[in-house]
Amino acid sequence: MDVSTPEWLYPRPDLPPVLDPKEADVTINLWLLPKFSMLTLYSLLEPLRVANRFGRALFAWRLFSGDGGAVTASNGVSVDVDAALDAAGVYDNLLVVASYDAEATVRHAQWAVLRQVAAHGGLLGALDTGAFILARAGLLEGFEVALHWESHAAFVEEFPTLTLSEAAYRFDRQRLTGGGGASSLDLMLALIEREFGANLAAAVSRQLIHLRRDDTTASLARIESDPRPRSVRRAESVMEANLFQPLSIPEICRRVGQSQRQLNRLFHQHCGETIKARYLSLRLDRARQLLADSRISVTQAALAAGFGQPAHFSRVYRERFGESPRMTATRGQRRS
Repeated sequence: MDVSTPEWLYPRPDLPPVLDPKEADVTINLWLLPKFSMLTLYSLLEPLRVANRFGRALFAWRLFSGDGGAVTASNGVSVDVDAALDAAGVYDNLLVVASYDAEATVRHAQWAVLRQVAAHGGLLGALDTGAFILARAGLLEGFEVALHWESHAAFVEEFPTLTLSEAAYRFDRQRLTGGGGASSLDLMLALIEREFGANLAAAVSRQLIHLRRDDTTASLARIESDPRPRSVRRAESVMEANLFQPLSIPEICRRVGQSQRQLNRLFHQHCGETIKARYLSLRLDRARQLLADSRISVTQAALAAGFGQPAHFSRVYRERFGESPRMTATRGQRRS
């Protein structure tokens, strides 16, 4: 059957959905890092499994870990893998599936594998914080990068010359990056379309009962799903755009076009805190993301979040997170 025809309507119930790499047209290689997102893994694999049910041996997949042992996801579930990732393997594509503590177990041999795939023109992908690994390997220069929105600030701080996309995922020539989670369904449907055409991708999407979004519209999901009043969302946008040099509360209200009393009432109702407290929370969250995900110092993180006095920063940070900024930074540096 020609995969470009509109005949991909119903899957065959008798076709084995899981294939050996020797049987498949395309094999997707996934490198699982400890504490990876199980939702990301399922969202990557299920579209491939469903695609195989439409009458041809299309996809196989292989799971790798750094040492060949099982990998524990962030939800505590252990996943067996097919082999260890090493430079002796031949990979025409490799997707790095990471989340928390992305670099904790990465060793010299794995860096060599990434560079080997790139040198041979293979497709390199990274989900969630996996983009940090590719970036630190020097493999994202000249490519547009998508990653989980929580990590944007730390990524920009560490890699200011790289181009960061607001989209949920991005295909840029031989680089595929994304924020992970449920958006990985759309990412993999895009890969299916790239390999076998739009009709098969649409058929798989229907079978998964999934309303597909492309990489330009998927980034709107976080905004569209926010049920809070427009003035609250606008105020937060103003705050997030001015973390380095914080604005006064009256100035924020002026930009939003609402009185401080009314805006405070809305913040109490929908956020459970005042405008001032919310602004402080956003600044502290930014500092924590920088300390946890990048290699900058405590002082640099404090300045990036608009704190000019280190003692004040350390005090409010400890009150919010129950640990000192230095403790957070130490954990982040230990991953490097």
